[in-house]
Amino acid sequence: MAKGIMYIDGQRVAFDGEKNVLAVIRKAGIDMPTFCYYSELSVYGACRMCVVEDERGKIDASCSMEPRDGMRIRTNTARLLKHRRMNLELMLASHCRDCTTCEKNGNCRLQELALRFGVRHIRFEDTRPHYERDSTSPSIVRDPNKCILCGDCIRVCEEMQGMSILNFAYRGSELQVMPAFGRKMAETNCIGCGQCAAACPTGAITIYNEIGAAWRALHDPGKRVVFQIAPAVRVAVGEAFGLEPGTNTLNRLVSALKMMGADEVYDTTFGADLTVMEEADEFLERLAKGGPFPMFTSCCPAWVKYVESEAPQFLKNISTCKSPMQMFAAVLRAEHDKLDKEDGRTTYHIAIMPCTAKKGEAAREEFTHNGRRDVDLVLTTQEVINMIKESGIRFAELEGEAPDLPFGMGTGAGTIFGATGGVAEAVVRRVMEDKSKNTLRDIEFSGLRGSDAVRTVSLPVGDRMLRLAVVHGLVNVRKLLADIEAGEEYFDLVEVMTCKGGCVGGAGQPYGLTAVKNQRAGGLYDTDRRALIKSSERNPIAMRVLDELQEKTHELLHVHYKGKAAAK
Repeated sequence: MAKGIMYIDGQRVAFDGEKNVLAVIRKAGIDMPTFCYYSELSVYGACRMCVVEDERGKIDASCSMEPRDGMRIRTNTARLLKHRRMNLELMLASHCRDCTTCEKNGNCRLQELALRFGVRHIRFEDTRPHYERDSTSPSIVRDPNKCILCGDCIRVCEEMQGMSILNFAYRGSELQVMPAFGRKMAETNCIGCGQCAAACPTGAITIYNEIGAAWRALHDPGKRVVFQIAPAVRVAVGEAFGLEPGTNTLNRLVSALKMMGADEVYDTTFGADLTVMEEADEFLERLAKGGPFPMFTSCCPAWVKYVESEAPQFLKNISTCKSPMQMFAAVLRAEHDKLDKEDGRTTYHIAIMPCTAKKGEAAREEFTHNGRRDVDLVLTTQEVINMIKESGIRFAELEGEAPDLPFGMGTGAGTIFGATGGVAEAVVRRVMEDKSKNTLRDIEFSGLRGSDAVRTVSLPVGDRMLRLAVVHGLVNVRKLLADIEAGEEYFDLVEVMTCKGGCVGGAGQPYGLTAVKNQRAGGLYDTDRRALIKSSERNPIAMRVLDELQEKTHELLHVHYKGKAAAK
Protein backbone atom coordinates (compact mmCIF):
# COMPACT_ATOMS: atom_id res chain seq x y z
CA MET A 1 0.00 0.00 0.00
CA ALA A 2 1.24 3.44 -0.94
CA LYS A 3 2.51 5.75 1.80
CA GLY A 4 3.61 9.33 1.64
CA ILE A 5 2.77 13.00 2.13
CA MET A 6 0.31 15.08 0.13
CA TYR A 7 -0.35 18.80 0.29
CA ILE A 8 -4.07 19.61 0.27
CA ASP A 9 -4.94 23.32 0.19
CA GLY A 10 -1.44 23.94 1.56
CA GLN A 11 -2.00 21.51 4.43
CA ARG A 12 0.49 18.65 4.87
CA VAL A 13 -1.45 15.34 5.01
CA ALA A 14 0.03 11.86 5.41
CA PHE A 15 -1.56 8.96 3.56
CA ASP A 16 -1.16 5.27 4.24
CA GLY A 17 -3.13 2.86 2.10
CA GLU A 18 -6.04 5.17 1.16
CA LYS A 19 -7.34 3.95 -2.19
CA ASN A 20 -7.82 7.39 -3.74
CA VAL A 21 -7.17 11.10 -3.29
CA LEU A 22 -10.78 11.61 -2.19
CA ALA A 23 -10.21 9.44 0.88
CA VAL A 24 -7.08 11.46 1.77
CA ILE A 25 -8.99 14.74 1.38
CA ARG A 26 -11.71 13.52 3.74
CA LYS A 27 -9.01 12.36 6.14
CA ALA A 28 -7.79 15.96 6.15
CA GLY A 29 -11.19 17.10 7.43
CA ILE A 30 -12.60 18.40 4.14
CA ASP A 31 -16.09 17.29 3.13
CA MET A 32 -15.77 16.78 -0.62
CA PRO A 33 -19.12 16.73 -2.43
CA THR A 34 -19.99 13.50 -4.30
CA PHE A 35 -22.98 11.81 -5.90
CA CYS A 36 -21.61 8.71 -7.58
CA TYR A 37 -18.93 7.79 -5.01
CA TYR A 38 -19.87 4.92 -2.73
CA SER A 39 -16.74 3.81 -0.85
CA GLU A 40 -17.80 0.14 -0.73
CA LEU A 41 -18.34 -0.09 -4.51
CA SER A 42 -16.17 0.33 -7.58
CA VAL A 43 -15.23 3.87 -8.63
CA TYR A 44 -17.42 5.30 -11.40
CA GLY A 45 -16.30 8.93 -11.59
CA ALA A 46 -19.33 10.27 -13.46
CA CYS A 47 -20.71 13.12 -11.37
CA ARG A 48 -17.49 15.19 -11.40
CA MET A 49 -18.39 16.91 -8.15
CA CYS A 50 -15.25 15.77 -6.35
CA VAL A 51 -12.88 17.41 -8.85
CA VAL A 52 -9.65 18.97 -7.64
CA GLU A 53 -7.03 21.20 -9.28
CA ASP A 54 -3.32 20.39 -9.26
CA GLU A 55 -0.45 22.89 -9.23
CA ARG A 56 -0.40 22.97 -13.05
CA GLY A 57 -4.09 23.85 -13.25
CA LYS A 58 -5.25 20.41 -14.38
CA ILE A 59 -8.71 19.43 -13.11
CA ASP A 60 -9.58 15.79 -12.37
CA ALA A 61 -11.96 13.73 -10.23
CA SER A 62 -10.33 12.92 -6.89
CA CYS A 63 -12.23 9.61 -6.58
CA SER A 64 -10.28 8.16 -9.53
CA MET A 65 -6.87 9.66 -8.64
CA GLU A 66 -4.25 7.60 -6.87
CA PRO A 67 -2.42 9.47 -4.08
CA ARG A 68 1.28 10.10 -4.76
CA ASP A 69 4.02 11.30 -2.50
CA GLY A 70 4.54 15.04 -2.90
CA MET A 71 1.25 15.61 -4.76
CA ARG A 72 -0.14 19.13 -4.34
CA ILE A 73 -3.82 19.84 -4.97
CA ARG A 74 -6.44 22.45 -4.20
CA THR A 75 -10.06 21.58 -3.49
CA ASN A 76 -11.82 24.95 -3.52
CA THR A 77 -10.53 27.25 -6.26
CA ALA A 78 -12.72 29.67 -8.22
CA ARG A 79 -12.68 27.33 -11.23
CA LEU A 80 -13.75 24.35 -9.12
CA LEU A 81 -16.54 26.28 -7.46
CA LYS A 82 -17.87 27.42 -10.86
CA HIS A 83 -17.59 23.86 -12.17
CA ARG A 84 -19.58 22.40 -9.25
CA ARG A 85 -22.29 25.02 -9.44
CA MET A 86 -22.67 24.45 -13.18
CA ASN A 87 -22.90 20.68 -12.64
CA LEU A 88 -25.60 21.15 -10.02
CA GLU A 89 -27.53 23.59 -12.20
CA LEU A 90 -27.50 21.15 -15.14
CA MET A 91 -28.64 18.28 -12.92
CA LEU A 92 -31.46 20.37 -11.49
CA ALA A 93 -32.51 21.52 -14.96
CA SER A 94 -33.40 17.93 -15.90
CA HIS A 95 -34.65 16.94 -12.47
CA CYS A 96 -38.24 16.83 -11.16
CA ARG A 97 -38.17 19.53 -8.48
CA ASP A 98 -41.29 18.78 -6.42
CA CYS A 99 -39.01 18.71 -3.38
CA THR A 100 -41.64 19.54 -0.76
CA THR A 101 -43.58 16.35 -1.48
CA CYS A 102 -40.61 14.12 -2.33
CA GLU A 103 -39.87 11.06 -0.15
CA LYS A 104 -36.27 12.27 0.17
CA ASN A 105 -37.13 15.86 1.14
CA GLY A 106 -34.64 16.89 3.81
CA ASN A 107 -32.52 13.81 3.16
CA CYS A 108 -31.60 14.33 -0.51
CA ARG A 109 -27.99 14.73 -1.54
CA LEU A 110 -28.91 16.92 -4.54
CA GLN A 111 -31.02 19.19 -2.33
CA GLU A 112 -28.24 19.34 0.25
CA LEU A 113 -25.51 20.28 -2.24
CA ALA A 114 -27.70 22.81 -4.07
CA LEU A 115 -28.21 24.54 -0.71
CA ARG A 116 -24.52 24.27 0.20
CA PHE A 117 -23.31 25.81 -3.07
CA GLY A 118 -26.01 28.45 -3.24
CA VAL A 119 -27.70 27.29 -6.45
CA ARG A 120 -30.94 29.28 -6.38
CA HIS A 121 -31.67 29.94 -10.04
CA ILE A 122 -31.83 27.46 -12.94
CA ARG A 123 -31.10 29.11 -16.28
CA PHE A 124 -31.76 26.06 -18.44
CA GLU A 125 -35.08 24.65 -19.62
CA ASP A 126 -36.00 21.07 -18.74
CA THR A 127 -36.25 19.40 -22.15
CA ARG A 128 -36.19 15.78 -20.99
CA PRO A 129 -39.39 13.74 -21.38
CA HIS A 130 -41.29 12.96 -18.21
CA TYR A 131 -41.54 9.27 -17.33
CA GLU A 132 -44.12 7.22 -15.46
CA ARG A 133 -43.40 6.31 -11.83
CA ASP A 134 -43.04 2.57 -11.24
CA SER A 135 -44.73 1.48 -8.01
CA THR A 136 -45.33 -2.15 -9.01
CA SER A 137 -42.81 -3.50 -6.50
CA PRO A 138 -44.06 -4.03 -2.93
CA SER A 139 -40.66 -2.88 -1.64
CA ILE A 140 -39.51 0.15 -3.65
CA VAL A 141 -40.81 2.93 -5.90
CA ARG A 142 -38.80 4.07 -8.92
CA ASP A 143 -39.22 7.62 -10.25
CA PRO A 144 -37.02 8.13 -13.36
CA ASN A 145 -37.77 11.87 -13.32
CA LYS A 146 -35.57 12.28 -10.24
CA CYS A 147 -32.64 10.20 -11.48
CA ILE A 148 -29.30 12.03 -11.82
CA LEU A 149 -27.60 9.08 -13.59
CA CYS A 150 -25.01 8.54 -10.83
CA GLY A 151 -25.16 4.75 -11.34
CA ASP A 152 -25.07 3.93 -7.60
CA CYS A 153 -28.14 1.69 -7.85
CA ILE A 154 -26.66 -0.20 -10.80
CA ARG A 155 -23.40 -0.93 -9.01
CA VAL A 156 -25.09 -1.91 -5.73
CA CYS A 157 -27.37 -4.36 -7.52
CA GLU A 158 -24.51 -5.87 -9.51
CA GLU A 159 -21.57 -5.75 -7.10
CA MET A 160 -23.30 -6.45 -3.76
CA GLN A 161 -26.15 -8.71 -4.88
CA GLY A 162 -25.07 -9.97 -8.30
CA MET A 163 -28.58 -9.39 -9.68
CA SER A 164 -28.02 -6.65 -12.31
CA ILE A 165 -31.71 -5.73 -12.42
CA LEU A 166 -30.95 -2.09 -13.34
CA ASN A 167 -28.62 -0.70 -15.99
CA PHE A 168 -28.08 2.25 -18.32
CA ALA A 169 -30.15 2.34 -21.49
CA TYR A 170 -29.93 4.60 -24.57
CA ARG A 171 -27.32 7.32 -25.03
CA GLY A 172 -26.68 11.04 -24.76
CA SER A 173 -29.64 13.14 -23.68
CA GLU A 174 -31.86 10.03 -23.77
CA LEU A 175 -29.74 8.11 -21.22
CA GLN A 176 -31.81 6.39 -18.53
CA VAL A 177 -31.43 3.92 -15.67
CA MET A 178 -34.01 1.17 -16.03
CA PRO A 179 -34.63 -2.59 -16.03
CA ALA A 180 -33.91 -4.38 -19.31
CA PHE A 181 -36.44 -3.83 -22.10
CA GLY A 182 -38.23 -1.14 -20.09
CA ARG A 183 -39.96 -3.67 -17.85
CA LYS A 184 -41.63 -2.75 -14.56
CA MET A 185 -39.83 -3.81 -11.39
CA ALA A 186 -42.50 -6.42 -10.67
CA GLU A 187 -41.78 -8.01 -14.05
CA THR A 188 -38.10 -8.57 -13.23
CA ASN A 189 -36.36 -11.02 -10.90
CA CYS A 190 -35.86 -8.22 -8.34
CA ILE A 191 -35.66 -9.78 -4.87
CA GLY A 192 -36.85 -6.63 -3.10
CA CYS A 193 -33.74 -6.15 -0.95
CA GLY A 194 -33.99 -2.37 -1.47
CA GLN A 195 -30.24 -1.75 -1.42
CA CYS A 196 -30.66 0.36 -4.57
CA ALA A 197 -32.95 2.68 -2.59
CA ALA A 198 -30.41 2.84 0.25
CA ALA A 199 -27.67 3.92 -2.18
CA CYS A 200 -29.75 6.36 -4.26
CA PRO A 201 -28.78 9.96 -3.34
CA THR A 202 -32.07 11.45 -4.59
CA GLY A 203 -35.72 10.40 -4.72
CA ALA A 204 -35.28 8.29 -7.86
CA ILE A 205 -35.58 5.04 -5.88
CA THR A 206 -37.30 5.10 -2.50
CA ILE A 207 -38.88 2.69 -0.04
CA TYR A 208 -42.56 1.94 -0.69
CA ASN A 209 -44.19 4.27 1.82
CA GLU A 210 -47.08 2.85 3.86
CA ILE A 211 -47.14 5.36 6.70
CA GLY A 212 -50.64 6.54 5.72
CA ALA A 213 -52.09 3.04 6.21
CA ALA A 214 -50.46 2.84 9.64
CA TRP A 215 -51.97 6.16 10.77
CA ARG A 216 -55.42 5.16 9.49
CA ALA A 217 -55.27 1.98 11.54
CA LEU A 218 -54.06 3.79 14.67
CA HIS A 219 -56.90 6.30 14.39
CA ASP A 220 -59.59 3.66 13.79
CA PRO A 221 -61.47 2.85 17.04
CA GLY A 222 -62.62 -0.43 15.51
CA LYS A 223 -59.04 -1.72 15.23
CA ARG A 224 -56.75 -3.15 17.88
CA VAL A 225 -53.33 -2.18 16.55
CA VAL A 226 -50.60 -4.62 17.54
CA PHE A 227 -46.93 -4.07 16.71
CA GLN A 228 -43.96 -6.41 16.63
CA ILE A 229 -40.41 -4.99 16.55
CA ALA A 230 -37.53 -6.86 14.88
CA PRO A 231 -34.22 -7.18 16.78
CA ALA A 232 -32.17 -5.05 14.33
CA VAL A 233 -34.55 -2.08 14.57
CA ARG A 234 -33.74 -1.33 18.21
CA VAL A 235 -30.03 -0.69 17.50
CA ALA A 236 -30.59 1.66 14.54
CA VAL A 237 -33.71 3.76 15.15
CA GLY A 238 -31.91 5.96 17.71
CA GLU A 239 -29.42 7.19 15.09
CA ALA A 240 -32.07 9.51 13.69
CA PHE A 241 -32.38 11.17 17.12
CA GLY A 242 -28.72 11.75 17.92
CA LEU A 243 -27.97 8.45 19.66
CA GLU A 244 -24.93 6.32 18.85
CA PRO A 245 -25.37 3.38 16.43
CA GLY A 246 -25.83 0.21 18.47
CA THR A 247 -27.74 1.90 21.29
CA ASN A 248 -30.58 -0.40 22.34
CA THR A 249 -33.70 1.77 22.14
CA LEU A 250 -36.34 -0.98 22.26
CA ASN A 251 -38.02 0.37 25.40
CA ARG A 252 -38.03 3.94 24.08
CA LEU A 253 -39.61 2.67 20.85
CA VAL A 254 -42.31 0.85 22.81
CA SER A 255 -43.09 4.10 24.65
CA ALA A 256 -43.24 6.07 21.39
CA LEU A 257 -45.61 3.57 19.77
CA LYS A 258 -47.90 3.60 22.80
CA MET A 259 -47.96 7.41 22.66
CA MET A 260 -48.96 7.19 18.99
CA GLY A 261 -51.90 4.93 19.80
CA ALA A 262 -50.61 1.34 19.73
CA ASP A 263 -52.69 -1.08 21.80
CA GLU A 264 -50.04 -3.78 22.19
CA VAL A 265 -46.32 -3.86 21.38
CA TYR A 266 -44.31 -7.08 21.23
CA ASP A 267 -40.75 -8.14 20.46
CA THR A 268 -40.09 -10.22 17.32
CA THR A 269 -37.35 -11.87 19.38
CA PHE A 270 -40.16 -14.07 20.70
CA GLY A 271 -40.82 -15.19 17.11
CA ALA A 272 -37.07 -15.75 16.65
CA ASP A 273 -37.08 -18.10 19.66
CA LEU A 274 -39.88 -20.09 18.04
CA THR A 275 -37.86 -20.19 14.82
CA VAL A 276 -34.77 -21.44 16.65
CA MET A 277 -36.75 -24.26 18.25
CA GLU A 278 -38.39 -25.37 15.02
CA GLU A 279 -35.30 -24.89 12.86
CA ALA A 280 -33.10 -26.79 15.29
CA ASP A 281 -35.60 -29.67 15.42
CA GLU A 282 -35.73 -29.76 11.62
CA PHE A 283 -31.93 -29.73 11.47
CA LEU A 284 -31.64 -32.61 13.94
CA GLU A 285 -34.26 -34.53 11.95
CA ARG A 286 -32.24 -34.03 8.77
CA LEU A 287 -29.11 -35.24 10.57
CA ALA A 288 -30.98 -38.39 11.59
CA LYS A 289 -32.36 -38.98 8.08
CA GLY A 290 -29.18 -38.06 6.25
CA GLY A 291 -30.28 -34.88 4.50
CA PRO A 292 -30.89 -33.13 2.27
CA PHE A 293 -27.82 -31.03 3.02
CA PRO A 294 -26.93 -28.31 3.39
CA MET A 295 -29.96 -26.97 5.19
CA PHE A 296 -30.28 -23.27 4.37
CA THR A 297 -31.87 -20.83 6.79
CA SER A 298 -35.18 -19.30 5.70
CA CYS A 299 -35.41 -16.06 7.70
CA CYS A 300 -34.40 -13.73 4.84
CA PRO A 301 -37.25 -13.25 2.31
CA ALA A 302 -34.98 -11.76 -0.37
CA TRP A 303 -32.81 -14.89 -0.19
CA VAL A 304 -35.87 -17.14 -0.45
CA LYS A 305 -37.07 -15.20 -3.49
CA TYR A 306 -33.61 -15.49 -5.04
CA VAL A 307 -33.67 -19.27 -4.72
CA GLU A 308 -37.16 -19.44 -6.19
CA SER A 309 -36.24 -17.50 -9.32
CA GLU A 310 -32.51 -18.14 -9.76
CA ALA A 311 -31.63 -21.45 -8.07
CA PRO A 312 -34.81 -23.57 -7.69
CA GLN A 313 -32.71 -26.75 -7.41
CA PHE A 314 -31.93 -25.65 -3.83
CA LEU A 315 -35.57 -25.18 -2.75
CA LYS A 316 -35.53 -28.59 -1.05
CA ASN A 317 -32.57 -27.41 1.02
CA ILE A 318 -34.32 -24.35 2.47
CA SER A 319 -35.70 -24.84 5.97
CA THR A 320 -39.48 -25.15 6.05
CA CYS A 321 -39.60 -22.82 9.04
CA LYS A 322 -41.35 -19.50 8.57
CA SER A 323 -39.38 -16.36 9.33
CA PRO A 324 -39.65 -15.00 12.90
CA MET A 325 -41.99 -12.26 11.63
CA GLN A 326 -44.38 -14.80 10.13
CA MET A 327 -44.15 -17.26 13.02
CA PHE A 328 -45.05 -14.51 15.42
CA ALA A 329 -47.89 -13.43 13.12
CA ALA A 330 -49.36 -16.95 13.01
CA VAL A 331 -49.33 -17.25 16.80
CA LEU A 332 -50.77 -13.75 17.22
CA ARG A 333 -53.62 -14.44 14.80
CA ALA A 334 -54.49 -17.69 16.61
CA GLU A 335 -54.55 -15.88 19.96
CA HIS A 336 -56.35 -12.72 18.86
CA ASP A 337 -59.08 -14.34 16.77
CA LYS A 338 -60.82 -15.25 20.04
CA LEU A 339 -60.28 -11.77 21.45
CA ASP A 340 -61.69 -10.14 18.30
CA LYS A 341 -64.91 -12.13 18.63
CA GLU A 342 -65.25 -11.16 22.29
CA ASP A 343 -64.88 -7.36 21.97
CA GLY A 344 -65.96 -6.82 18.35
CA ARG A 345 -62.71 -5.19 17.29
CA THR A 346 -60.35 -6.32 14.53
CA THR A 347 -56.70 -6.92 15.29
CA TYR A 348 -54.49 -4.99 12.88
CA HIS A 349 -50.96 -6.36 12.91
CA ILE A 350 -48.01 -4.10 12.01
CA ALA A 351 -44.43 -5.39 11.86
CA ILE A 352 -41.52 -2.95 12.17
CA MET A 353 -38.65 -4.39 10.16
CA PRO A 354 -35.16 -3.31 9.01
CA CYS A 355 -35.90 -4.88 5.64
CA THR A 356 -37.80 -3.76 2.54
CA ALA A 357 -38.21 -7.37 1.33
CA LYS A 358 -40.44 -8.06 4.33
CA LYS A 359 -43.12 -5.95 2.61
CA GLY A 360 -43.14 -8.51 -0.20
CA GLU A 361 -43.04 -11.43 2.21
CA ALA A 362 -46.12 -10.17 4.06
CA ALA A 363 -48.03 -9.98 0.77
CA ARG A 364 -47.26 -13.56 -0.27
CA GLU A 365 -50.13 -15.98 -0.82
CA GLU A 366 -48.62 -18.47 1.64
CA PHE A 367 -49.07 -15.95 4.46
CA THR A 368 -52.67 -15.03 3.65
CA HIS A 369 -55.46 -16.98 5.33
CA ASN A 370 -59.22 -16.57 5.03
CA GLY A 371 -58.69 -13.54 2.83
CA ARG A 372 -56.50 -11.76 5.41
CA ARG A 373 -52.76 -11.32 5.58
CA ASP A 374 -51.12 -12.62 8.76
CA VAL A 375 -49.15 -9.36 8.84
CA ASP A 376 -51.40 -6.52 7.73
CA LEU A 377 -48.60 -4.00 7.25
CA VAL A 378 -44.81 -3.84 7.30
CA LEU A 379 -43.10 -0.57 8.21
CA THR A 380 -39.36 -0.11 7.87
CA THR A 381 -37.21 1.53 10.53
CA GLN A 382 -37.10 4.69 8.40
CA GLU A 383 -40.88 4.85 8.14
CA VAL A 384 -41.27 4.55 11.91
CA ILE A 385 -38.63 7.26 12.39
CA ASN A 386 -40.72 9.55 10.17
CA MET A 387 -43.87 8.76 12.16
CA ILE A 388 -42.11 9.56 15.44
CA LYS A 389 -40.89 12.88 14.02
CA GLU A 390 -44.35 13.65 12.66
CA SER A 391 -45.77 13.08 16.15
CA GLY A 392 -43.31 15.57 17.65
CA ILE A 393 -42.03 12.98 20.12
CA ARG A 394 -38.60 13.73 21.59
CA PHE A 395 -37.41 10.18 21.24
CA ALA A 396 -34.03 10.50 22.95
CA GLU A 397 -35.70 11.93 26.08
CA LEU A 398 -38.36 9.21 26.45
CA GLU A 399 -38.55 6.99 29.48
CA GLY A 400 -38.53 3.38 28.35
CA GLU A 401 -41.42 0.96 28.64
CA ALA A 402 -41.04 -2.82 28.36
CA PRO A 403 -42.83 -4.76 25.57
CA ASP A 404 -46.14 -6.32 26.54
CA LEU A 405 -46.55 -9.85 27.82
CA PRO A 406 -46.88 -12.68 27.02
CA PHE A 407 -45.13 -12.21 23.65
CA GLY A 408 -42.69 -9.57 24.80
CA MET A 409 -40.30 -12.10 26.31
CA GLY A 410 -37.28 -13.05 24.23
CA THR A 411 -33.83 -14.53 24.76
CA GLY A 412 -30.33 -13.47 23.83
CA ALA A 413 -30.35 -16.11 21.09
CA GLY A 414 -33.37 -14.51 19.46
CA THR A 415 -31.87 -11.02 19.71
CA ILE A 416 -28.70 -11.82 17.74
CA PHE A 417 -30.79 -12.87 14.71
CA GLY A 418 -30.29 -9.32 13.46
CA ALA A 419 -26.54 -9.76 12.87
CA THR A 420 -24.87 -11.95 10.27
CA GLY A 421 -24.08 -15.29 11.93
CA GLY A 422 -26.73 -14.79 14.60
CA VAL A 423 -29.21 -17.36 13.29
CA ALA A 424 -26.54 -20.04 12.95
CA GLU A 425 -25.22 -19.29 16.44
CA ALA A 426 -28.70 -19.48 17.96
CA VAL A 427 -29.34 -22.87 16.32
CA VAL A 428 -25.96 -24.17 17.50
CA ARG A 429 -26.79 -23.09 21.08
CA ARG A 430 -29.97 -25.12 20.82
CA VAL A 431 -28.44 -28.35 19.44
CA MET A 432 -25.43 -28.36 21.79
CA GLU A 433 -26.03 -30.72 24.71
CA ASP A 434 -23.76 -28.74 27.01
CA LYS A 435 -25.45 -25.42 27.87
CA SER A 436 -22.73 -24.13 30.19
CA LYS A 437 -21.28 -20.63 30.10
CA ASN A 438 -18.00 -22.00 28.78
CA THR A 439 -19.77 -23.67 25.84
CA LEU A 440 -21.53 -20.41 24.98
CA ARG A 441 -18.16 -18.66 25.10
CA ASP A 442 -16.63 -21.30 22.81
CA ILE A 443 -19.47 -20.79 20.30
CA GLU A 444 -19.00 -17.01 20.50
CA PHE A 445 -15.35 -17.35 19.48
CA SER A 446 -15.85 -20.19 17.01
CA GLY A 447 -15.82 -17.94 13.96
CA LEU A 448 -19.58 -17.65 13.44
CA ARG A 449 -19.39 -13.97 14.38
CA GLY A 450 -17.59 -11.42 12.25
CA SER A 451 -17.89 -9.37 9.08
CA ASP A 452 -16.10 -11.54 6.53
CA ALA A 453 -18.34 -12.21 3.53
CA VAL A 454 -18.08 -16.00 3.94
CA ARG A 455 -17.18 -17.71 7.21
CA THR A 456 -16.86 -21.47 7.67
CA VAL A 457 -16.81 -23.24 11.02
CA SER A 458 -16.56 -26.86 12.18
CA LEU A 459 -18.17 -27.68 15.52
CA PRO A 460 -18.63 -31.00 17.37
CA VAL A 461 -22.26 -31.90 18.11
CA GLY A 462 -22.63 -35.25 19.82
CA ASP A 463 -20.40 -37.73 18.01
CA ARG A 464 -20.49 -35.76 14.74
CA MET A 465 -18.40 -32.85 13.48
CA LEU A 466 -20.74 -30.35 11.82
CA ARG A 467 -19.59 -28.01 9.09
CA LEU A 468 -21.37 -24.65 9.01
CA ALA A 469 -21.15 -21.60 6.74
CA VAL A 470 -22.31 -18.03 7.22
CA VAL A 471 -22.59 -15.82 4.13
CA HIS A 472 -23.98 -12.33 3.56
CA GLY A 473 -24.35 -10.41 0.31
CA LEU A 474 -25.92 -12.39 -2.54
CA VAL A 475 -22.93 -11.93 -4.83
CA ASN A 476 -21.02 -14.08 -2.33
CA VAL A 477 -23.85 -16.62 -2.13
CA ARG A 478 -23.66 -17.25 -5.89
CA LYS A 479 -20.07 -18.50 -5.64
CA LEU A 480 -20.82 -20.60 -2.56
CA LEU A 481 -23.77 -22.29 -4.33
CA ALA A 482 -21.57 -23.00 -7.35
CA ASP A 483 -18.92 -24.59 -5.12
CA ILE A 484 -21.55 -26.73 -3.36
CA GLU A 485 -23.02 -27.89 -6.69
CA ALA A 486 -19.58 -28.72 -8.03
CA GLY A 487 -18.84 -30.83 -4.94
CA GLU A 488 -15.95 -28.58 -3.94
CA GLU A 489 -17.62 -27.64 -0.65
CA TYR A 490 -19.84 -29.48 1.82
CA PHE A 491 -21.86 -27.95 4.64
CA ASP A 492 -24.50 -29.25 7.02
CA LEU A 493 -26.00 -25.81 7.73
CA VAL A 494 -25.67 -22.53 5.83
CA GLU A 495 -26.98 -19.19 7.09
CA VAL A 496 -27.69 -16.72 4.28
CA MET A 497 -28.43 -13.02 4.66
CA THR A 498 -28.98 -10.94 1.54
CA CYS A 499 -27.77 -7.63 2.99
CA LYS A 500 -24.20 -6.97 4.07
CA GLY A 501 -23.95 -7.28 7.83
CA GLY A 502 -27.28 -9.09 8.05
CA CYS A 503 -30.51 -7.40 9.10
CA VAL A 504 -28.62 -4.55 10.78
CA GLY A 505 -27.66 -3.52 7.24
CA GLY A 506 -31.16 -3.82 5.80
CA ALA A 507 -32.28 -1.16 3.33
CA GLY A 508 -35.07 -0.08 5.66
CA GLN A 509 -32.53 1.11 8.23
CA PRO A 510 -30.96 4.58 8.37
CA TYR A 511 -28.11 4.75 5.85
CA GLY A 512 -24.79 3.48 7.17
CA LEU A 513 -21.59 1.89 5.88
CA THR A 514 -19.81 -1.17 7.30
CA ALA A 515 -18.47 0.56 10.43
CA VAL A 516 -22.00 1.63 11.43
CA LYS A 517 -23.40 -1.84 10.72
CA ASN A 518 -20.70 -3.35 12.93
CA GLN A 519 -21.70 -0.98 15.75
CA ARG A 520 -25.32 -2.07 15.40
CA ALA A 521 -24.30 -5.73 15.50
CA GLY A 522 -22.21 -4.95 18.58
CA GLY A 523 -25.32 -3.51 20.21
CA LEU A 524 -27.21 -6.76 19.62
CA TYR A 525 -24.37 -8.85 21.03
CA ASP A 526 -24.20 -6.55 24.04
CA THR A 527 -27.94 -7.08 24.60
CA ASP A 528 -27.33 -10.83 24.39
CA ARG A 529 -24.57 -10.62 27.00
CA ARG A 530 -26.95 -8.80 29.36
CA ALA A 531 -29.87 -11.16 28.72
CA LEU A 532 -31.02 -13.33 31.63
CA ILE A 533 -31.91 -16.16 29.24
CA LYS A 534 -29.39 -17.07 26.53
CA SER A 535 -30.96 -20.08 24.78
CA SER A 536 -34.35 -20.23 23.07
CA GLU A 537 -35.49 -23.48 24.71
CA ARG A 538 -35.38 -21.68 28.06
CA ASN A 539 -38.00 -19.12 27.05
CA PRO A 540 -40.97 -20.35 29.13
CA ILE A 541 -43.62 -18.55 27.06
CA ALA A 542 -42.25 -19.88 23.77
CA MET A 543 -42.16 -23.42 25.18
CA ARG A 544 -45.74 -23.06 26.44
CA VAL A 545 -46.94 -21.87 23.03
CA LEU A 546 -45.23 -24.79 21.26
CA ASP A 547 -46.74 -27.20 23.76
CA GLU A 548 -50.24 -25.76 23.23
CA LEU A 549 -49.98 -25.86 19.45
CA GLN A 550 -49.03 -29.55 19.30
CA GLU A 551 -50.56 -30.98 16.09
CA LYS A 552 -51.01 -27.45 14.65
CA THR A 553 -47.31 -26.65 14.91
CA HIS A 554 -46.43 -27.55 11.32
CA GLU A 555 -49.50 -25.86 9.90
CA LEU A 556 -48.88 -22.58 11.72
CA LEU A 557 -45.08 -22.36 11.87
CA HIS A 558 -43.89 -23.99 8.64
CA VAL A 559 -44.23 -23.24 4.94
CA HIS A 560 -43.25 -24.96 1.69
CA TYR A 561 -42.12 -22.67 -1.12
CA LYS A 562 -42.99 -23.83 -4.62
CA GLY A 563 -40.62 -22.00 -6.91
CA LYS A 564 -40.85 -19.03 -9.25
CA ALA A 565 -44.65 -19.12 -9.49
CA ALA A 566 -44.93 -18.79 -5.72
CA ALA A 567 -42.64 -15.78 -5.69
CA LYS A 568 -44.98 -13.57 -7.74
